Amino acid sequence: MEMLIDFPGGLRVDAHFGPYTVPTDQPPSTQAPTPFAVFLSSIGTCAGIYVLGFCQQRGLSTEGIRIIQRVHSGFSGMVDKIDLEIQVPASFPEKYHDSLIRSADLCAVKKHLEKPPKFEITTKVV
Repeated sequence: MEMLIDFPGGLRVDAHFGPYTVPTDQPPSTQAPTPFAVFLSSIGTCAGIYVLGFCQQRGLSTEGIRIIQRVHSGFSGMVDKIDLEIQVPASFPEKYHDSLIRSADLCAVKKHLEKPPKFEITTKVV
């Protein structure tokens, strides 16, 4: 996958891939989330895709299901821990609670954080 990153003005930095554009911005006046907020949101939304798929495969309603993501940072400002709490309504079958956790645990974003890729940064004159 290739992404084009450009600078549309101010503190905006956008990523373009396929038919999509992901806008980002930096404080003080942001009109889009920061790149780090987009990154963090990808963890919860990725887990959500797996929870959604689990429910759809079994014909279970997702009405009332939501994921609360909590990010804990240490003194360095770096993220130390991320909690994902899958909230389900009382009507959701208890026998599937552990399976929801296992489904969310399959998240590809989380797996990449557990085994991060190598980075290579270069410049090229065009």
